[in-house]
Amino acid sequence: MVAPAVSTDAPGSWERVSNGPVPYEIYTKPIEKSPQDDREYRVIRLDNGLQATLVHDAKADKAAASLDVAVGHLYDPDDMPGLAHFCEHLLFMGTEQYPKENEYSEYLAKNNGSSNAYTGTSNTNYYFNVSTAALPGALSRFAGFFHSPLFAPSCTVRELNAVDSEHKKNHQGDMWRIFQVNKHLSKEGHPWRKFGSGNKESLSQVGQDLKAKGLLQSENGHTSGKGDAKGNGNGVSKTADGNLAPTPADSRAVSPAPSVSSAHSELEGDGGVVGRETRRRLVEWWSKEYCASRMRLCVVGKEPLEELGDMVATLFSPIPNRGQEPLHMIEDHPFGPNEMGTLVSVQTIMSFHALEVSFPLPYLPPFWRHKPASFLGHFLGHEGPGSLHSYLKQKGWVTGLSAGPQNLARGFAMFKVTLYMTPQGFEQYETLILSVFKYISMLRSSPLPAWYQRERSLISATRFRFAEKRRPDDYAVWVSEHMSWPVPRERIISAPQLVEEWDENDTTGGGEREMRAILDTLTVERSRTVLMTKADEYTRVRGTALQWEKEPWYGTPFHVERLSEEFVKKASAPNDLKELFLPGPNEFIPTNLNVEKKEVEQPSKRPFLIRETPLSSLWHKKDDQFWVPKAQVIMDIRSPIHNSSARAFVMTRLFADLVTDSLTEFAYDADLAGLSYNIGGHSLGLFMTLSGYNDKLHVLAKDVLERAKTLKVNPERLEVMKDQAKREYENFFLSQAYRLSDYYARYLLTEREWTMSELLEEVTTVTPEELQKHIKAALSKVHIQLLVVGNMYKDEASKLAQMAEDILQATPIPANEVIERSLILPSGSNFVWETPVPNKDEPNSSLTYYVNMGDSTDPRIRAPAALLSHILSEPAFNVLRTREQLGYIVAASQWNLSGGSQTGVRIVVQSERAPAYLEQRVDAFLRSMDEKLETMSAEEFQEHKSALQKRWREAPKNLGEEVNRYWSHVEHGYLDFHRRNNDADLLENVTKDEILALFRASVDPASTQRSKLSVHVKSQKPRPAKISVPAMEAFAKKVAARGYSVDEQAWKAALAADGDAPMEKFAGYWRDALLAQASTVSPQVAQELTTEVPPLLKQYPAADDGQEVVVEGATFIQEPKTFRASLKASARPHPLVDWADLPTSKF
Repeated sequence: MVAPAVSTDAPGSWERVSNGPVPYEIYTKPIEKSPQDDREYRVIRLDNGLQATLVHDAKADKAAASLDVAVGHLYDPDDMPGLAHFCEHLLFMGTEQYPKENEYSEYLAKNNGSSNAYTGTSNTNYYFNVSTAALPGALSRFAGFFHSPLFAPSCTVRELNAVDSEHKKNHQGDMWRIFQVNKHLSKEGHPWRKFGSGNKESLSQVGQDLKAKGLLQSENGHTSGKGDAKGNGNGVSKTADGNLAPTPADSRAVSPAPSVSSAHSELEGDGGVVGRETRRRLVEWWSKEYCASRMRLCVVGKEPLEELGDMVATLFSPIPNRGQEPLHMIEDHPFGPNEMGTLVSVQTIMSFHALEVSFPLPYLPPFWRHKPASFLGHFLGHEGPGSLHSYLKQKGWVTGLSAGPQNLARGFAMFKVTLYMTPQGFEQYETLILSVFKYISMLRSSPLPAWYQRERSLISATRFRFAEKRRPDDYAVWVSEHMSWPVPRERIISAPQLVEEWDENDTTGGGEREMRAILDTLTVERSRTVLMTKADEYTRVRGTALQWEKEPWYGTPFHVERLSEEFVKKASAPNDLKELFLPGPNEFIPTNLNVEKKEVEQPSKRPFLIRETPLSSLWHKKDDQFWVPKAQVIMDIRSPIHNSSARAFVMTRLFADLVTDSLTEFAYDADLAGLSYNIGGHSLGLFMTLSGYNDKLHVLAKDVLERAKTLKVNPERLEVMKDQAKREYENFFLSQAYRLSDYYARYLLTEREWTMSELLEEVTTVTPEELQKHIKAALSKVHIQLLVVGNMYKDEASKLAQMAEDILQATPIPANEVIERSLILPSGSNFVWETPVPNKDEPNSSLTYYVNMGDSTDPRIRAPAALLSHILSEPAFNVLRTREQLGYIVAASQWNLSGGSQTGVRIVVQSERAPAYLEQRVDAFLRSMDEKLETMSAEEFQEHKSALQKRWREAPKNLGEEVNRYWSHVEHGYLDFHRRNNDADLLENVTKDEILALFRASVDPASTQRSKLSVHVKSQKPRPAKISVPAMEAFAKKVAARGYSVDEQAWKAALAADGDAPMEKFAGYWRDALLAQASTVSPQVAQELTTEVPPLLKQYPAADDGQEVVVEGATFIQEPKTFRASLKASARPHPLVDWADLPTSKF
């Protein structure tokens, strides 16, 4: 299929601007935007080829930027998988202008900002957000990534370890494993086969091979072979622009409380000859691929467009244009004849059954006008009557279905139909695959009238017109990603979001022709189907005859077979299923989009209690700032029965799942038209949300409530829901270790909570009769808390509340009967709970470390606690992750406990190292923070306060954010709606002495008053024994003393480049080295030297020697239930403010 011609900008569309510090061009046509969008846009082009979209937002209280480089992991060198990802990591580690490695993150943290980046297949995106006044400083630091990064040699090993840790974090994740199997099973030699995330092995193998061949000399680090234009052999390297720059002193700061190992590993941070070769290749690759013409930038700020333009031109013009193709296309599809017409079976880690049918597509952005592949996705993914989903669900074979196009890379795409099967559905997997082709056959043989496209066009136009603002960094990322689309520059905002109607008069070039051309390619001969489930399920359904291969990077077992001729014949036959038919018109498309806009001086910062009866309380706020025809409703139906036991909790969940399941066909059109709902069980009862266009929101609300009230439990659907819940509970134990440790910490500190094991024990035995009784009882006595925010007046909101009361017909209970409370750690406590990681193949352990700081209803505790958590956050990441390399997942943040009345700071670390060792390092970090706090300048302290004040004073960006702010106060019952602004004001008078006193009393490990709990989730996978650098140095001296010739450079390069070495590697190196000198020194001496090792291991222990580390002074929790029962519960919640919205209630 041939893509439409690429759009080009009309002649004369660009105009040169030369009155600023650096000349550039501006695009003269106005940028198409929604009438609702009050921002101003301008596209500019620098002389180096970089294009930028400037967004002026006069109301902004947060600025942002995103730079998208049109190079991703498909552009990695063939012999160095993961290099683009490694580059993304190292760019954060300092620039010539700002050499301190955490300068960028520290600047952002002090200015209410944050940053991140990701490496895609064809692009790498870097982005940040920051307070508006700090945008120039942030952009200055950011721009240096792209013209003068240091790629500091001292960071090489640490960021290699970070990439490796990230890979190991993902290693047991089915999404990553299946993705890589799909890539592996591509055309031989195709870039799609590459291993994108990389690991230490993939990034070091080239250097290891060169070293083994004697092509890397350890004496001076000089690289031979291709010729080294970047190094001089003394750890001094040229930055990309050619300046000699050693690792700056302030970029090499060691951990403030180093362990023996971390201190040594940081001194050897360039990785020796192998690490230097990896760095050389990185600089070589960056210097070629990071070309200005490949960069698309979006900046969102408060400054006028002219000022933003001058700022961007000044800061980003130094990026060189290296003459590369701006948007390199890979048009060869990874699916060839050998890949199509196959069935691939993949073994999963988690328990689920899925089936995905994929078809190759060309690159989709050139089809931006009519989006024909999405048109087909609309039908194949439909869930209404006559749909594929409806047919398979009624058979009891699927729990979910999705369909649509997916751009895989710049140049090719895929159309995918994914079925989430029940165990019975998996038994019929061939029938399910045939059903997909029967539906496609029906589409091919059916007239598809233009009104379908007209409906899609109307829905997209309505969505575009009333799109709300997003967080500025999210928006900047979206814009920079889509700037590479082949559309006229004036349409870079609108084209990706709008769908044009078909031109019914154009039978050759219209949208229907494009759609039919794609539909004709969706054949069984051009498909690949992937089955996904656990190994034992393959044995159960397919027997033991399958021959399994293993994908090389994740070790995922897979099996490939060609589809039989008989199956292909069946899949090519016309549709014979009468249950399949096309959907009708969407009755939920809104017709009343009126918004009465009444300008207000200041938007209200809280909702109002407008209705209160014995059965319900209604909080309401009419939209006074976003002016969109939308509303959000939260309905919390509370009952003491819902969470009275683990079994009751499970039954409430099953009840909510059955309601959702029964409404699928009805609610699907509403969801397409921009009106959605969610219903689920939680600790207080049944939680229901509705959001979207308010025009028909009451229709959806009525149907959901009536279905909940009148639901008759269908035994067959209950079995499906039970199986789904069971698998979810089982899969929880296969989650990443840090999620487990966080969960258990929350469990231990919550008054009424059940473990996943308790829920799993109950779910399989719930009967239809028992569940029916539970539903009746749970809805018989309730209190309803409602929050309505948006384009709804008081009377409309009140009618909604009255409707809920009328439908439920429940007996009222007191509003404060069902509450949530946390458990309070006693003063002077140090508790530890240990539990194994259930997944025996998971290499990572985790530590969740929590210290309680007190009652969060007291502003004099709450605000300082938040400030202290903010101050600890960036250094915790910098020390524990960046410098000490404990693991990829490291975070320190404020934690508010269940019920919202207790607060503290939580530090989480996921690592291959033991949790007890991690706790030692967290303790050491916290002890070091005493001096940092004590010596912190008044200016720096004020920066931290200012950053937090700005965060609290930020206005909500959309209706959803506003609702979330209000709901926590309604949910917990404190009604402290002005808390953010009040705390920001209070913070003004908080002193450094107060923060230091709070730290020393509540956080410092030396405190006798501290209340601390840590959860150790420990990997069951054995760790290889290690030997420390000091032990190796001592051993080398003993070897030399016994008459051997010792090559110090050689053994350090071989063993100590990464710090501590595996014992197996250490033993192998010295065995070979001593054996080589057997003719000059007696073998008996070598034998005697082996006895010297064990004492050295004790004298100089490795940081991670596999030995158990003792947590000093800790009380180990033996039985969690007993421990929880020993703790005092927090006070019952009560309103902190009496708003007096209503007269005194008569009830």
